[in-house]
Amino acid sequence: MDIKDQSEKQETGELEKANPHIIVEIIEYVPNAVVIKTIIKKSTGNISAMSFDSGEGLTEKTSPFDTFAQIIEGKAEIVIDKKCSLLETGMGIIIPAHASNYIKPNGRFKMILTVIKSGYE
Repeated sequence: MDIKDQSEKQETGELEKANPHIIVEIIEYVPNAVVIKTIIKKSTGNISAMSFDSGEGLTEKTSPFDTFAQIIEGKAEIVIDKKCSLLETGMGIIIPAHASNYIKPNGRFKMILTVIKSGYE
């Protein structure tokens, strides 16, 4: 799996502020890759757009922070503590802090990932 970063602004990696964006169009599919684009990054958390080509997913991991995953195109299986949930366009799920989780490939899809760091100092 190849992971690419399509950051729009070099210095911050964020999208341009105060301009509207069509979220599903800010990130493209790349063959055999997972692409990550930073929307906003702060010390208290970050928001990223991700695209997954067919057959691409993320391996099992845990995070010390709550994470909100929302599918913005296609569908994906998100497994949290061995419980599988199939999410389709428009659906979201909260991945609790410290829960093991991974994303199973289910065709091409795009998602927004929001990590909230505040409250865990």
